[in-house]
Amino acid sequence: MTDFSTNTAPPRVISAAGFIIALVGLVDAGYLTAKHYSGTAVPCSLVAGCETVLTSEWSEIVGIPTALYGAVAYFAAFSIAFLVFNGNSTLWNLFGALSSIMFIASLGFIYIQAFVIQAFCQYCLVSAATSTLLFVVYIVSRFVGKQPERS
Repeated sequence: MTDFSTNTAPPRVISAAGFIIALVGLVDAGYLTAKHYSGTAVPCSLVAGCETVLTSEWSEIVGIPTALYGAVAYFAAFSIAFLVFNGNSTLWNLFGALSSIMFIASLGFIYIQAFVIQAFCQYCLVSAATSTLLFVVYIVSRFVGKQPERS
């Protein structure tokens, strides 16, 4: 049985994967945030519907672009994973909580795209995939061998 209450560090490769994946999410969400504030359209080549999604009522929460919330979350995930990679293992469970919230939010946003807006945004799908990978990284870390904690 795995003890989820411990603060043992995940293997460094796991936390490295966490900060690399979070960096991808940060770039994606940061790009969408910049495009939102500049008022310019995003190119949409893989799916037709980016503008529909990005200009829908769901593209903002209390007047703040959804992508900005994502950028902040990805920056936090990146920072936490980077700190864990460098020896601060006490933050790893915080990474797990954050990645869980991000994964659940992504499921909600995919549902909204599919069933409410009925259009998809390729950048939003990249973000959903990225947050899913962050969640998977955390789950995998709970089941692989641990390195001894650093002092």
